[in-house]
Amino acid sequence: MALKEQLRMDLTAAMKSRDELRAATLRMALTAVTNEEVAGKKARVLSDDEVLTVLTREAKKRREAAEAFDGAGRPELATRERAEGEVLAAYLPAQLSDDDLAEIVRAAIAETGADNAKAMGQVMRVVQPQVTGRAEGGRVAAEVRRQLGA
Repeated sequence: MALKEQLRMDLTAAMKSRDELRAATLRMALTAVTNEEVAGKKARVLSDDEVLTVLTREAKKRREAAEAFDGAGRPELATRERAEGEVLAAYLPAQLSDDDLAEIVRAAIAETGADNAKAMGQVMRVVQPQVTGRAEGGRVAAEVRRQLGA
């Protein structure tokens, strides 16, 4: 079943069970997917990978908003954002552990022959397709920098 259809079915189930948080979060996610579909010159249907990218972006927004609310002294709003992030996380692939990420980066460095920070772009081009949706770009870049000694 397509990921978008799964989101729609889960939204219906959340509405029937009167789960306000889940329903609101899934509505927001489906709206983001629809906006992505109609963005640009021509409307299109997103593939599961593209839907996953949209969900990853939305989950990241929730994490950042929770941090901002914490910093502003609004713990009740931060809690809500984290709860929405958890709902979205159920649709995302499991995140890579630090050890797994380090191993992927190590292999990419060996593959590209990179030996300094100037080669970071080459390493990132090899690593990024392997970790898409399973690790945030900033986390990947930090690991690449660490291993290249930058």
